[in-house]
Amino acid sequence: MTKKTTGKTPAKKAPTKRPVCASLLTHAQIVEMFTRLRELNPKPTTELEYRTPFELLVAVILSAQATDVGVNKATRRLYPVANTPQAILALGEEGLKKYIATIGLFNAKAKNVIAACRILVEQYGGEVPRDRAALEALPGVGRKTANVVLNTAFGEPTIAVDTHIFRVANRTGLAPGKDVRTVEDKLLAVVPEEFKQDAHHWLILHGRYVCKARKPDCPHCVIRDICKFKDKTP
Repeated sequence: MTKKTTGKTPAKKAPTKRPVCASLLTHAQIVEMFTRLRELNPKPTTELEYRTPFELLVAVILSAQATDVGVNKATRRLYPVANTPQAILALGEEGLKKYIATIGLFNAKAKNVIAACRILVEQYGGEVPRDRAALEALPGVGRKTANVVLNTAFGEPTIAVDTHIFRVANRTGLAPGKDVRTVEDKLLAVVPEEFKQDAHHWLILHGRYVCKARKPDCPHCVIRDICKFKDKTP
């Protein structure tokens, strides 16, 4: 006896999407990684010198494609003279350049700092806003700069991904990604809450002094047994 057919083609099941793996490390390995980094440096912070959110904001704007050491040398001269939006506006763009001329791209940075100061004075009473959208609307401020200010000045659990953090996240397998935003999103997803506030500083310092670009110092790395980097230095 033959079965009657309805003439309808059975509906195909939609392919099941595989979840995107945010990390090559297990949760236990990630906890151990940050536990060790915390033991080495219980209270990490930025190496940029600042006393107020505004000083930090300016320092981070100046730090683009420049070293923290170079920025600190400039701000040590600048801040005793002008360390508020109003005072820097009084200097003017040409006056500001005299203090930051040793920093790369100082012409563009001076223009951005002056424009940012004008907005801070006119729209925020000279205060740095504790708001991502407001920060990113300032000239010279991108997502990374906003993350640094929100994290370091205001205590928000953000993670600013620079070249050091991008490298460490990919090498270790902690949060591999092809672009900085992907890495940032993955880090926010996999870093446990207890470590999230300081994760940015631990990772940047580890990348700056241990997991260096040209030749990582694997023999002196406290997380080398957890790290997934295949070409470890002997």
